[in-house]
Amino acid sequence: MLQARGRFLLLENLTSSEASEVVILERCWVVEFKSKTDVSIILKFQSGEPDLYIEAASKPDCEAWAVALGEANSEGLRNKIQQLRRLIMEIKEERASEEARQFLPSSQVDSLGEPQFTSIQRIANEPKLEFSLACKGLVAATRDRKLNTFIQVSVVHPAEHILTRYSSTEIVEGTRDPLFLTGVTFPPEYPIYEETKIKLTVYDVKDKSQDTVLTSVLPDHKEPRADVGRSFLGCATFRVGDLVKSKEQQLTLTLRFLSRTSDGGKTVGTIEVNLVKMGEFEDGEMDHITTDAQDQKFLCFLPLKSCSCGFLSATCAHNTENLERMTDRRAKEECALVRECTAPEGLSGKDNLPSLNAVLKNPICKLYRFPTSDNKWMRIREQMAETTLSFHVPKELINLHIKEDMRRNQELKDLGELAPHWDNMRKSVIAHCDQMLSMYQDTLAELGKHTGSSFKSSCSKGEKTLEFIPINLHLQRMHVHSPRLKDALYDVITVGAPAAHFQGFKNGGLRKLLSKFEAERRNTGYQCIYYSPENTAKAKEVLSNINHLQPLISSHADLLLNSASQHSPDSLKNSLKMLSEKTELFVHAFKDQLVRSALLALYTARPGCVLKKPAVPRSSAEESDDLKHQNHPSQIKRQDSIPHHSEYDEEEWDRVWANVGKSLNCVIAMVDRLLEKDNSSKTKEGESDPSAADCKVLHAGGDWYEQLYPLVITLKDCMGEVVTRAKQSMAFVLLQELACGLPQCLMLTLRRDIVFSQALAGLVCGFIIKLHTSLHDQGFLQQLHTVGLLVQYEGLLSTYSEEAGMLEDMAVGISDLQKVMFKVIEAKSEDFLPIITGRREHYVIEVQLPAKMFELLPQEIKEGKLLRMYPVLFNVGINEQQTLAERFGDTTLQENINQENLELLKEYYNLFTEKMPPDCLPHFQEQNDLKGLLENLHQNIQAKRRKNVEIMWLAATICRKLNGVRFTCCKSAKDRTSMSVTLEQCSILRDEHQLHKDFFIRALDCMRSRQTQGALNESDDPETGCLTDNKPTSRHFYPVALLLVSSHLLVVWLILSLALLLAKYQ
Repeated sequence: MLQARGRFLLLENLTSSEASEVVILERCWVVEFKSKTDVSIILKFQSGEPDLYIEAASKPDCEAWAVALGEANSEGLRNKIQQLRRLIMEIKEERASEEARQFLPSSQVDSLGEPQFTSIQRIANEPKLEFSLACKGLVAATRDRKLNTFIQVSVVHPAEHILTRYSSTEIVEGTRDPLFLTGVTFPPEYPIYEETKIKLTVYDVKDKSQDTVLTSVLPDHKEPRADVGRSFLGCATFRVGDLVKSKEQQLTLTLRFLSRTSDGGKTVGTIEVNLVKMGEFEDGEMDHITTDAQDQKFLCFLPLKSCSCGFLSATCAHNTENLERMTDRRAKEECALVRECTAPEGLSGKDNLPSLNAVLKNPICKLYRFPTSDNKWMRIREQMAETTLSFHVPKELINLHIKEDMRRNQELKDLGELAPHWDNMRKSVIAHCDQMLSMYQDTLAELGKHTGSSFKSSCSKGEKTLEFIPINLHLQRMHVHSPRLKDALYDVITVGAPAAHFQGFKNGGLRKLLSKFEAERRNTGYQCIYYSPENTAKAKEVLSNINHLQPLISSHADLLLNSASQHSPDSLKNSLKMLSEKTELFVHAFKDQLVRSALLALYTARPGCVLKKPAVPRSSAEESDDLKHQNHPSQIKRQDSIPHHSEYDEEEWDRVWANVGKSLNCVIAMVDRLLEKDNSSKTKEGESDPSAADCKVLHAGGDWYEQLYPLVITLKDCMGEVVTRAKQSMAFVLLQELACGLPQCLMLTLRRDIVFSQALAGLVCGFIIKLHTSLHDQGFLQQLHTVGLLVQYEGLLSTYSEEAGMLEDMAVGISDLQKVMFKVIEAKSEDFLPIITGRREHYVIEVQLPAKMFELLPQEIKEGKLLRMYPVLFNVGINEQQTLAERFGDTTLQENINQENLELLKEYYNLFTEKMPPDCLPHFQEQNDLKGLLENLHQNIQAKRRKNVEIMWLAATICRKLNGVRFTCCKSAKDRTSMSVTLEQCSILRDEHQLHKDFFIRALDCMRSRQTQGALNESDDPETGCLTDNKPTSRHFYPVALLLVSSHLLVVWLILSLALLLAKYQ
């Protein structure tokens, strides 16, 4: 008998009521037979346990059991909970709709016609509406209480009549006249009109002991806890049209406490709403700020950055301490962490919007106003945007990988007849390659089905279908309008570390895996010929040149014959010139010893090939080896050099290769002879009969074609013979590479493709943004085509556990970006997405610009000059895992990476100083000596200090001084990345825009505030709801806070953590 109890299925004995066996209904599924007569069902288990057959008394009982068993597991319970949550949310929306109706005129509520709303006039691509807030004369419940207030902003949409909580300010502590530094901004796509009403609700936070007393950002189906943490002070409502049309661009609203007993409500103060325009300065009230600011305190919130919802998530307090050490030595120095881009005509111009909007989407804006040291206001708009390149670039790359692998498989099949040993090896390689090709095709198909957000959230980093997609790739932009520098833009790209998360890091990352694989190939005997990685790369380059140059030469040869048939001397000269240039490149491509040695190796792999002793005498050991190969051809020993034998004519390849050049010389000589005869005939017959001259011209045209045709055919034939032999020889080299390491070689190629895809998507985004913001900077454009672009990655990964493998992947992926070249072309359509061409080891990214923007480029770039990239990576681990690595582990990986990239940075600096004039750097960056900064960076890397964040600041400063692009990366581009970026931005405001020294920490707290992001959910009405006690999401927050008391506790905590980790893995 069976009995179901929750997630357990009890199998009872027939003789007694005791359970003889208990089945846990988890990770299983029900198979029900659809026939009318069968009354049995089957339980199948993912663990591989034997199936459980259950037979019911009747068909209805069978169906009931199938439903009950299907809903008994945790998945069924989760579905029930979600259904209940949806019902609760529907009830809440109905209540919110009823509440919103009291703020709307009855004419709008009762109107049955189609509503007509008035749009707000705005500049293209600018926020629709921005305003700042301040309160005066707030009344507390008790006379002696000091208020800790914040304002919650809600929007009443006129079309839907629903009250939506939009955002909140920071908490200002200890004053009844709070002035809020965080403003409210509505992005361009937000549906806001003059008829829209905005409700401002003021709360008093009671529990000051908790820094994180705020309403957390929760999903729609979750409810915050109802801990009493705040009290409702009052609310006020205004129409957007009243603010926009007001003469002084300001509204003063009466703050009222609404109660059920009173009609009009009690007045508890006023709220000032000031319309903000980034191009205008805000005067007045500065004395009020500077005198009362000392008495105002601001609560510190947890930092945020792009997570699955596009915002920041909580992090540990000790990260703040480590990162803020970077500001100790900056008080007297200019900060260039994010480079200023001053081009007023380019910032708001409409010409660059279509191409930029094709790359960026879903911007999220925040607005601040901070005082300067000379008692003036500066306004800051912080913007974070997704990019469509997160999916576009990987899909383009995978498509190129598929085409390249299909060509390689076909080249392996075209090797011709091989000896049994080599033929079996080829079949095995092709079978494995077909499997990998199928996997690439499946991945591309899955990505083509993707809909939704244009970035991959951190919770999806382990999904196989998204492993080529970068994690949390965003543009972080700060737009500053201050009295000192107007319209300054500061950009930084944030992205998760490029790594193969789905494949895992049990055996390390690419850096270790590639080194280990190459060592095994060198030291282990294989049944194949060993070629170094350099030779393998050379073979791929030769094949690429063949596939590129052969069609060009054939087309130019046809154009030459066409010019000869038309008897056009000028066209004939031009066609001959192009044919000569491409043929010389073709001949030069095979000027390598590798082709000759590979042809010899391929000759020995043909069936029936007998190796004989050459005329040159050799040692007895070498002769015995040859005899072994003769007796056992299937057991071919691994060798670093190809043996020579007497039957192979090594000079044959030289003759075939030289025939191409000889054929070209014959064509050139014939063209010269024809042109010379044509010139002499024209001088002799200058005064002859015109009709007779025309006949002679036609006859001469036929003679030109007839005389050139056999020579061109000979050139094509010679070229075809060279191509056939070279293709087969290079394909044989690739066969050795694949056969020596199946399947590890293909898996490493896959992992490298995954990491490179993530890195390239970020690089393309950074290059396009940099190009758009620097189109008016002639010095940068000259540097771009003369030297190249410096791309600096700031890594915050630890060298402990899995993050060490991530760092190894990231180092290889960023290093592979050196093989990428950029090319700027004029867009021929409205599609401005970049075009990717090339192959592994060499890619060209074609960036499309509209015609008006393309005309601003230097002539060298417009002519298609390839632009080089110089990526460098500097990593400093800053989290608690790095503490473990520094005390009990190894930090050699980080030290080696920093040292290697320092040499690359020096190489770029030397190239920059050689080719660029000294006055090309922006004026505000000339105060610091780049050479001194490089020396300082070298000393800090050699010092090997623990968590030396000075390395990050120095590397970033050098990058910005050299007009580079900066990236900030950690595991998921959330916690540590947000700490670094926000500190960077506040340092910019202090050093470049004279942020008041007393407001540095407050500005940092505002930028790291979760509450100001919006999307707040509460269980009850705002007036009666309670602020949630939002605990830090990091489980290390409180232990680390306690460990700051004593170093002995730190050691104890580290030992306990190691013990827990060991127990977990065991």
